[in-house]
Amino acid sequence: MLEKIKKAIDDLYPEMVKTRRYLHQHPELSFQETETAKFIASFYKTLGISYQENIGGYGVVATLNGGKPGKTIALRADFDALPIQEENEVPYKSTVDGVMHACGHDGHTAQLLALAKAVRPFQEELPGTIVFLHQHAEEYAPGGAKPMIEAGVLDDVDAVFGTHLWATTPFGVLQTSKSAFMAGADRFEIIIQGKGGHGGYPHETNDALVIGSQLVTQLQQIVSRRIDPLKTAVITVGQLEAGSAFNIIADKAKLVGTVRYLDAAIQEQIIAEIENMIKGVCMACGATYTFHYDKGYPPVINHPEEATLILEIGKQMEEVVSSDEVVPVMAGEDFAYYMLERPGAFFFTGAQKESNPYPHHHPKFDFDERAMPIAAKILITAYFKYQEQG
Repeated sequence: MLEKIKKAIDDLYPEMVKTRRYLHQHPELSFQETETAKFIASFYKTLGISYQENIGGYGVVATLNGGKPGKTIALRADFDALPIQEENEVPYKSTVDGVMHACGHDGHTAQLLALAKAVRPFQEELPGTIVFLHQHAEEYAPGGAKPMIEAGVLDDVDAVFGTHLWATTPFGVLQTSKSAFMAGADRFEIIIQGKGGHGGYPHETNDALVIGSQLVTQLQQIVSRRIDPLKTAVITVGQLEAGSAFNIIADKAKLVGTVRYLDAAIQEQIIAEIENMIKGVCMACGATYTFHYDKGYPPVINHPEEATLILEIGKQMEEVVSSDEVVPVMAGEDFAYYMLERPGAFFFTGAQKESNPYPHHHPKFDFDERAMPIAAKILITAYFKYQEQG
């Protein structure tokens, strides 16, 4: 039966591409995915697979109960887009100004829908139950995974698997880890309050822009000099906003950034070190500050047995070029919340497009669509293999 389902997935490739390109042309931002959710629900209605809408927000959950006893396994795909103006000149270019599928979530949705269609004719022969988790709002914390879990999507689930089409990994390469796979991702904001004034009279002011610039540099010393070199951490200041004119000294500066980590103890150390650094710089410069820190998604920590299962599947599939255990990446993913609740694994399906070298979240991002059926076949194979485990 598995081989027949894989054949059906290959046969559905043209439809998969059509779906992906439709979604690419009609992207919606996190927590605003009303039409995308309706599209997904309509697809399951046409298939005759039972589904629920508006789960934890705009989440859609479809359930296919097999005709034979077995485990309940969830397969997850996300479907939100990003606030990016697309720069690709392709027939399926985004039609929404300032919004783009720049991370592959359109492909994730297309491959899971095609998988559902491929499996549907075999329902009576199917062991166990497949739960198709279509999750909204992965890109923007607090994300869609947590409210969907709180709404009960994992209540009867034995394991959960997910994949990300990874455009910086060569086509057909499977990558995962048996432990930490993706980083925890937090956000912080710092407001420096100085004293503004005339650009020609700096001695009468307290330049918030200069203080903010010092702080950008000083924060980098936390990782280089305060964190154990054998631990992994990143502190990035992505925004520094200050000033209104070339001859006015700024009275206020805002710094916004992100912290990435794999170890919760390192996260807590970094929070304390950042505030100590802000306090020290501001005290030395005679400024005041406010510091706000948002703990975002925790790290994606795969379960060893389930990750090993994925790696073994990759080694046995001829479409997979290689199946590799890799070191963690410092991007974040709210799939982490599923891993805190149930056994499972998250993996990358290599989807690098030779003619398009641009990374995720870039205005020219794209991926090799031939990776979609590979991802779908790995997911359904994981479903069957997990059924066989004791």
